Amino acid sequence: MYRYSPIKFISLAGVALVMALLCGLFSGASDIPLSKIWGVFSLKALDIDHQILQLIRLPRVLLAALAGACLASCGAVMQGLFRNPLADPSLIGVSSGASVGASCVIFFGGASVIGSGIGLPAITVGAFVGGLLATSIVYRLATSVTGTSVATMLLAGIAITALSGAITSLFSFFADNEMLRRISLWQMGNLDGADWPRALSMGLVAIPLILVLPREGQALNAMLLGESEARHLGVDVETMKRRLILLTALGVGVAVAVSGVVAFVGLIVPHLVRLIIGPDHRYLIPGSAILGAVLLLLADTAARTLMSPAELPTGVITALLGAPFFVGLLLQQRMRMVG
Repeated sequence: MYRYSPIKFISLAGVALVMALLCGLFSGASDIPLSKIWGVFSLKALDIDHQILQLIRLPRVLLAALAGACLASCGAVMQGLFRNPLADPSLIGVSSGASVGASCVIFFGGASVIGSGIGLPAITVGAFVGGLLATSIVYRLATSVTGTSVATMLLAGIAITALSGAITSLFSFFADNEMLRRISLWQMGNLDGADWPRALSMGLVAIPLILVLPREGQALNAMLLGESEARHLGVDVETMKRRLILLTALGVGVAVAVSGVVAFVGLIVPHLVRLIIGPDHRYLIPGSAILGAVLLLLADTAARTLMSPAELPTGVITALLGAPFFVGLLLQQRMRMVG
């Protein structure tokens, strides 16, 4: 029924990830030969090319890969939790809340660095706090003594997203030209501020998350049958909901905080992987993580090179590629149903 077996697809996606990493390392305004690849792992920067690789491109490609993997795997989890292949991590309000946090910091002049050892910009911290706060509000609105309602969470997420959009628009309305440009660029999704502190922060969250989420695959498979059926199969549904919402909020919150709002990765990638290998979350989640890393890596490489030396926002590239591709998938699926 499906084109590839899960193991074969994950293997091919892993090869594509390695190629995308190499492509990202050696593509840019400055041409660097492949012969200098080993210098990337040297403790000493040998020349200007190695400095570009070590200090600029390597943290950027790692950040893109980790953020893409995190967004896509969290998207697969949300689609399983909501039992809807069109669900997106932003449904729980984390992206819109992060926009409010980042806009607030920009508006009030927060350009400082938080922590001398960590070196994270205040905008990143503000976005992360805003995302977690919005998600906690959505979760509290959807939770009662009888448990957490997925339908109520969806409606609460829509309401919080609308409210957050209004607050962000107010910040944009009262901001001056410089503030408005910074807010707009952040909302477009951009990795031009990538550095080692951001890449390491993303790695500390994304790597454990990518390893933990596939363990929830069996429970998510049971959830596809419905909550009652999942309970009969021995799944602690309420505990699983809390755990997955917390992990998704953490992962997406950090990803959005360090890279801005990158559209469509969490929506398209799991849907595409599901069409190729099927709905088994034991393979869907890791497959989505690898393909999400490939997609964001290629999109960021295109953003850096298409109009070099100028850069396009990465989120614009993912939206330009993702929207037509997703419409094509939907039309193809409709044709199959009609046929």
